[in-house]
Amino acid sequence: MKKINCAIIGSGNIGTDLMLKIINTSKSLNLNGMIGIDVESEGLAMAKSMKVPISDSGLEGFISMSEYQDTEIFFDATSAGAHQAHHDQVTKDQKQMIDLTPAAIGPYCVPVVNLSEHLTEKNVNLVTCGGQATIPMVAAVNEVSKVRYAEIVASVSSRSAGPGTRANIDEFTQTTALGLEKVGGADKAKAIIILNPAEPPLLMRNTVFTLCDPIDQALIKDSIETMVARVQAYVPGYRLKQEVQFERFGSNNPCRIPGYGKFEGLKASIFLEVEGAGHYLPTYAGNLDIMTSAALGTGEELVRLNK
Repeated sequence: MKKINCAIIGSGNIGTDLMLKIINTSKSLNLNGMIGIDVESEGLAMAKSMKVPISDSGLEGFISMSEYQDTEIFFDATSAGAHQAHHDQVTKDQKQMIDLTPAAIGPYCVPVVNLSEHLTEKNVNLVTCGGQATIPMVAAVNEVSKVRYAEIVASVSSRSAGPGTRANIDEFTQTTALGLEKVGGADKAKAIIILNPAEPPLLMRNTVFTLCDPIDQALIKDSIETMVARVQAYVPGYRLKQEVQFERFGSNNPCRIPGYGKFEGLKASIFLEVEGAGHYLPTYAGNLDIMTSAALGTGEELVRLNK
């Protein structure tokens, strides 16, 4: 099978981890360029040592290289501010952009949930790490019974939260909540993030609560387990930490949801853990690993579906 050429914009931790995933594991993508702006960055140095073409003068520098014309897919692991210019250039030239930043110029995309709906989009956005971990669970419940309300709590090691994450906590919660609604299918959603300072660092944990219409609990359990297996195809460290728990609310004990009102139905509590693969980032940084894994999974699926 002929591999499709791709390039990574951003030679920081996320870009470097994605680079190693593509080089070491991808059967359909060939890394044709590593693009950064810091000539001293470890990512560019590592790429150069692996014979990957590099640009240390950003996307403009890469455009002047012969490799640009042959590159079909670009992964942007820079920042929301920088992404706009990258999007304008890459999509103008009819190339595919996969956005790992909070810019959200393109539609929200979670590979196992809605990628097939966006095959003609030249820019897809990967929401957030919390979104990639929890949206599949909300979507799994919504597949068998309408989710009226979803709430998630994402707990990540403070060591794995860089300055960008810390500066954009509000955007993280807002974007994740929107993704739970637009992609997961919830009528209303809320997201909370916790930066856990524990030492040694703990793995990423996600708690997902859904309130849905009454239905057989076994159908929800089966749908969740099926979705977990689908996510594990590209994030092997993604797993249920314990059995799904259920609670029923009837007319004699209704649940009241702020902004929604009285609810009667079924509550499902889903407990997840995400362990990183350790390609470059430490294994406790499952929150970062799930983003690079989702990016790789999205790129490979786009190649497969667009053949």
